[in-house]
Amino acid sequence: MIIGRYVTAEIAKPMLVGLGLLVVVFTGYGTAVKLTQAAEGLIHLSVVAALIGLNTIIALEVLLPTALYLSIIGALSRFYRDSEMAAMNAAGISESRLMRSVFVLSLIVAIIVSVISLYGRPWAYRQSYQLEAEAQAEFDINKIEPGQFIELQDSKYVLFARAVNQQKGRLSEVFLQSERGEKIHVIYAQEAYLPPVRFGEPRTFNFFDGYSYLLDSLGSNDITLQFKELLVHLPDEQKDTGYRRKAEPTINLFRSEAPKDVAEFQWRVSTPFITICLALLAVPLSRSAPRVGRYRSFFVAILVYVALFNLISIARNWVEDGKVASFPGIWWVYAFPLLIFAILMGAPLWARRKR
Repeated sequence: MIIGRYVTAEIAKPMLVGLGLLVVVFTGYGTAVKLTQAAEGLIHLSVVAALIGLNTIIALEVLLPTALYLSIIGALSRFYRDSEMAAMNAAGISESRLMRSVFVLSLIVAIIVSVISLYGRPWAYRQSYQLEAEAQAEFDINKIEPGQFIELQDSKYVLFARAVNQQKGRLSEVFLQSERGEKIHVIYAQEAYLPPVRFGEPRTFNFFDGYSYLLDSLGSNDITLQFKELLVHLPDEQKDTGYRRKAEPTINLFRSEAPKDVAEFQWRVSTPFITICLALLAVPLSRSAPRVGRYRSFFVAILVYVALFNLISIARNWVEDGKVASFPGIWWVYAFPLLIFAILMGAPLWARRKR
């Protein structure tokens, strides 16, 4: 019991620290992108924190097993390096005893990962998609930097302003392009005004002193209009109801027979197995001679980790493309870590028999 608590503590402490570092690294790029959008006025700064939090929840289904795996490698390799493992063996504590402690801890982490993958991941994607849609609809035109092309309503409109008067909320030398069926509508004005809007509110655009061009794609029926003032009504932003499998509830994916839905479902269900497989595989991979550096163990462990996730990625793509049926789906990949685990665990027994 004491040994079990000791091993669990030696693994859990660096796991939490490592998890924090992994979260910082994996969310760093996304944070930079969102902050850039906030600085450009495309989304509110208050939305950035929510999006970062949601992306972190999504990443945890991979980061948690990774942190656990590396922590087991680090803790057990230290046991070997500092001769603690030799002392444990002399006291009658075998590797299988340590394996039980690792399995219990990995089972707890696997349960957390399964909850995140089956429920947290689709919820986070739904919230993220909705927040991004609302944030893009609510941007304040007064915060737009001059000389930038801005896409509105999923690229249905393209806006450009040579200069911006933020005090008056006016744009100078404004260009707006949109499509109307087979024709392209282009507006150029000396000045324009777009009041701040929120998601679902009507959006109007006031242009002053300019030209409106309705261009025929065949080039035979163009229309040109010169105006003193032109009022353009942009359609209201609608709630995104498109099908996005990453945001779909797991039960819906279970009922679907579409290859891409099957691949997404099998990935969500398989994440607890990945957690346990990596944790158990880390035990024999941690073996080393006393006073030998831990870098060799980490190098081999990282190679195994990269190979496993690459295989899973390949298997998911094959299922999505219909090259592999729902069975064996992606499940055949797990034969490889189990085979490696069996070989590594059996190696000491075979070595003793040869002696």
